Amino acid sequence: MLRLPDIALSATALHQLERWQAEVDAHSNHATRVDAARRAFEQHNTARNRTFAEVRRTLAEMCSGEQRCGYCEDSVADEIDHIWPKHLYPEQVFAWRNYLYACGRCNGPKSERFAVFPPRARKPVEVSRPRGAPPRPPLKGFPALIDPRSEDPMAFLVLELRDTFYFEPSAKRGTRNYERADYTLRILQLNKREYLRKARETAFVGYQDMLTRYVSLRERRAPTAQLELRRKAVQRAPHRTVWKEMQRQHRELPVLRLLFRKAPEALHW
Repeated sequence: MLRLPDIALSATALHQLERWQAEVDAHSNHATRVDAARRAFEQHNTARNRTFAEVRRTLAEMCSGEQRCGYCEDSVADEIDHIWPKHLYPEQVFAWRNYLYACGRCNGPKSERFAVFPPRARKPVEVSRPRGAPPRPPLKGFPALIDPRSEDPMAFLVLELRDTFYFEPSAKRGTRNYERADYTLRILQLNKREYLRKARETAFVGYQDMLTRYVSLRERRAPTAQLELRRKAVQRAPHRTVWKEMQRQHRELPVLRLLFRKAPEALHW
């Protein structure tokens, strides 16, 4: 996971989202707002709706690789995920900062789950509503889920590049940052899905090969256009977190240390 670039919507689209949100907020209680939020989102989130066409285009621009999911970076992103779930927080159903483009394998399990830290709590508390239970305002607190729209997930997670290709919390066990990393990994199943682990390992080999080829062309004084083509290929490749970890950990891995020494500009791609 990476922090997503902040790309603005047009003033017209933002104004329309605010109008729809105001209509939801006007309902008298939480239960009716939840129902109104669900119905309004289903009504407006269509291919023919100009505002949501722009929302989807802009969210796609934020994706790493070629429209990869903002969580797993593997599958095609084609669903608008509410980071703060709309069935719990109807006041954020049309909040632009609450949208992320995700794949169904991430959005499905995640959309029903959310946890917060109550004041002074060290462990997150699940606030998801049991199936069939009447809507009630969720417990207030700080969110446990890492938000790629406003936070850098790499400040909480580290990807092991030598063997397992699993994500691990970077903070000490027992800290809030550790709990947030652990909760995010569990809810999104970033380590549980074996195909994701294998894809990250494959991406590591692919990035290494692309950088090796770039270094070879660079040493042969290849035309700038050829070098630029290689740079763009790296930036469009899936599982971009793998590349960012290669940059961050290059001093710890001899083969990467040598490659980045020969092409130091690649540390800033």
